[in-house]
Order: sequence, then C-alpha cells, then structure tokens
Amino acid sequence: MQGITGFRLMFGHILPLCLPTAVVRAALSLGGIILAAAGLGFLGMGVQPPTAEWGSMVAEGSKVIFDQWWVAAAPGAAILFASLAFNLTGDGLRDRLDTRHAK
Repeated sequence: MQGITGFRLMFGHILPLCLPTAVVRAALSLGGIILAAAGLGFLGMGVQPPTAEWGSMVAEGSKVIFDQWWVAAAPGAAILFASLAFNLTGDGLRDRLDTRHAK
C-alpha cells in the first residue's frame, strides 16, 4: 500500500467493493421513497394540485370510493406495483452483485 496512488486505490480497490452495495441500497430505498411521497400527497403535503401525483389521486378517489372504487384503486395499484418492482429489482441486484453469497 505504500506505493499505490490515491486514484488507483480509490477506483481500483475501494469503489469496486462499495459500488454494488450502493446500487442495491438505492434500488431498495426507492420503494420506500415512493410510499413516503404518496403518503405525503395523500395528506395534502405533497406536490400542489395542478401536478398529478399518486397520493393526491388516492385522496381524491377516497371521496367517491363507495360509488366508483376504481378511482382510488388505480393509483393505489400503481403505487403497489412500482414499489414492488423496485424492491424485487433491488433483491435481484443483491443476489447478482453480492460476492459473499456466491454459489
């Protein structure tokens, strides 16, 4: 380690070990981020009304849920499938990139 330069140490040794973990962590966190943004939008603390947002769509649909259930179900299903897709992608990336669990 005495003769190695900073760039070679960073890009040749440290980054290849940290990058897969960071990618997996980001993919797994996106599902929670989507749920948090939708929750804030449902409570009215998200994006302002002219902009479409899943949480505000669910809130608007909850007013007519007994007559037209699909108005709230469609954005709710989109939230479910988007967060599930990011979680499954993160899980697959973890299985693919994690060297500790190599078969």
